[in-house]
Amino acid sequence: MTARPVTAGTAVRRAPLLILTAAVLWGLLGILGKSAQAAGVSPLEVAFWRATLAGGLYALHAGVIRAPLPRGRDLWITAAFGVAGVSVFYGTYQLAVRAGGASLASVLLYTAPAFVAVMGWAFWRERLGWKELGAVVGTLLGIALISFGGGQGVTVSAPALGFGLAAGFTYSLYYLYGKAFFHRYAPPALLAVALPVGALGLLPLVHFSPKTLSAWISLLALSFFSTYLAYLAYSAGLRHLNATRASVIASLEPVVAAVLAAVLYAERLSPLALLGAALVIGAALALSLRSSEEPHPPVE
Repeated sequence: MTARPVTAGTAVRRAPLLILTAAVLWGLLGILGKSAQAAGVSPLEVAFWRATLAGGLYALHAGVIRAPLPRGRDLWITAAFGVAGVSVFYGTYQLAVRAGGASLASVLLYTAPAFVAVMGWAFWRERLGWKELGAVVGTLLGIALISFGGGQGVTVSAPALGFGLAAGFTYSLYYLYGKAFFHRYAPPALLAVALPVGALGLLPLVHFSPKTLSAWISLLALSFFSTYLAYLAYSAGLRHLNATRASVIASLEPVVAAVLAAVLYAERLSPLALLGAALVIGAALALSLRSSEEPHPPVE
């Protein structure tokens, strides 16, 4: 029996499911990170193994499709991005999970579009109209409400907010880097360089500890499902779905993270903090829809 070929219509119908799959897998980032940390792995070691293992998968992928790696000046820029967008981003995200909880870290990650809007206006003189200003103000108000609201099993502290916002800022660099490079190189080729460089940047800060089987399972799942496979699902879906609809579906990521954190770790944001989270996610969605024609971040 031969498999039926995937028609264009079938691919279009599957596209929303692929984007939803990516959102769910990204929603597991904090949960799997918290699981690995609970098994005795430090936040920075979690980040190191995520970058190392996923980087190896991207390198293998790039080799299979024979995608050329960046060279010359592009190689140096990609290496610098690896330090900021992988070493700092992966590290601060896991530190935010430890300091404040998985649900809070996931919500604060969605401040990234507001950072993109402000940096675009400050450095590239991009338009910052009333809609954009409203979204930035909404993000700030949302963070304030989260700070005052707190919740059960959620620690809203200076380190939690600081690490979470640092993760949001460095995640915003994916938009800016992607705008310049994703149309010139295959993303697996870029990530095959950026992730190993990011792992090397984390290496001096990592104190390796003996790991149980459950710790390795969490680290492998974090690397394969929530990093490598999530990107493949998102990019495959985006080929048959406009970026506006993809942004709407992908915004379910922090919802997935919050629900799983509530079920598995009894993390529950207060009503006031939930309102703040809704403002942050809504502002991110509004800004993402505004720039839906631009390349989306390939991986979280």
